[in-house]
Amino acid sequence: MNLFEKTKTVPISKEQVWSAWKKVKSNGGSHGIDEITIDEIESSPAKYLYPVWNRLASGSYFPSAVREKEIPKDDGKIRKLGIPTVKDRVAQLVIREELEAILEPKFSKNSFAYRPNKSAHDALEQCKRNCQRFKWAIDLDIKGFFDTIDWGLMIRALRHFTQTEYHIFYVKRWLKVFMIKENGEQEERTKGTPQGGVISPLLANLFLHVTFDSWFEKRFPELTYERYADDIVVHCHSEKQANYVLDMIRKRMTACKLELHPEKTKIVYCKRNYKKKLSYRPKHKSFDFLGFTFKPFQVKTVTGKFTTGFRLGISAKSRAKIWKKIREMKLHRFVTKSISELGSIQHLNKQIQGWINYYGKFRKSDLAYVFRVLNNRLVKWARNKYKRFRKSYRRARQWLRQIADSYPYLFVHWEYGWKP
Repeated sequence: MNLFEKTKTVPISKEQVWSAWKKVKSNGGSHGIDEITIDEIESSPAKYLYPVWNRLASGSYFPSAVREKEIPKDDGKIRKLGIPTVKDRVAQLVIREELEAILEPKFSKNSFAYRPNKSAHDALEQCKRNCQRFKWAIDLDIKGFFDTIDWGLMIRALRHFTQTEYHIFYVKRWLKVFMIKENGEQEERTKGTPQGGVISPLLANLFLHVTFDSWFEKRFPELTYERYADDIVVHCHSEKQANYVLDMIRKRMTACKLELHPEKTKIVYCKRNYKKKLSYRPKHKSFDFLGFTFKPFQVKTVTGKFTTGFRLGISAKSRAKIWKKIREMKLHRFVTKSISELGSIQHLNKQIQGWINYYGKFRKSDLAYVFRVLNNRLVKWARNKYKRFRKSYRRARQWLRQIADSYPYLFVHWEYGWKP
């Protein structure tokens, strides 16, 4: 492929398309409605990628419909993802990288999602510090954010930062693609940006940058917040101030055709060992943010006295997710495997390491309770595999503990000391 061939009316080079393809390939993912996989494109890149460049560079690229994929949510509802074709993901990445170069310097330092050199841990660390500075927090939940973004306002926000016409018309085309449901029906969309698209996170950040970040920082310069995509925590000095700020945010969201979830949005008292106590019991004293729960806790000082702090640790929902995943693996049924082989089943050890890397960043000791369930499943495996343990849970657990002491590297959580 000649990467330096002269481009057409739209200044997009083959080199850009090739670079985007390599990133899409490394990220993996399933096929779209055309059923063309990453492996197929890799086997014959010129056949598939040349038309992508040719049409992008001539302004004639039109995306295919997205494939619907339903993902169960914690509350029992369904989140609908829109999976683009692999070729569309390449095309979206080309435009996304051009837009990122324009938008990234404009975004707020309090926005952390899908940005270079920023992470969920950074957002959590800042939230932790701000909960020490401010007595009250507003836990904001935007109802169906990705599904309710107004296209007119989105394009208006985009035009504020770029006058490049092909940026505008390609974003319009990706916003308006049809959704092919799992039953094969075609659904016409009138608002929102499909979750699952390569460019969707950037568009979401742009929309909330205009509708919330910039507005809030101008309207309340004395306050602060953390935003990770549509998860937002705002910090206030008093409950009265928090009620006023929440009322202003609600009006702003309504003006931007968004809606705060009436039940999930709440004002939280960040209880600590203040000299001046509240004369009443606040309704909310904890909130969840990015898989962690912020809540008051008792700590013992060097003088032996107890004081109240406000900390974060893995949330009950996150623990339940991990436990559900562990149970779904059905490790106790793999009685034909040796214990040294169990760690590779469904990449168990890799998943354990991922859980520790993320949830162990703050209050790692909380994970002892999480991995107790995994150890119990391993005990159940031992009882199923060896007849001598079938009538004695205690003996099976004792045997497993001896294995853990002798071979702590068999399972990642054993290396950290979380043994049976």
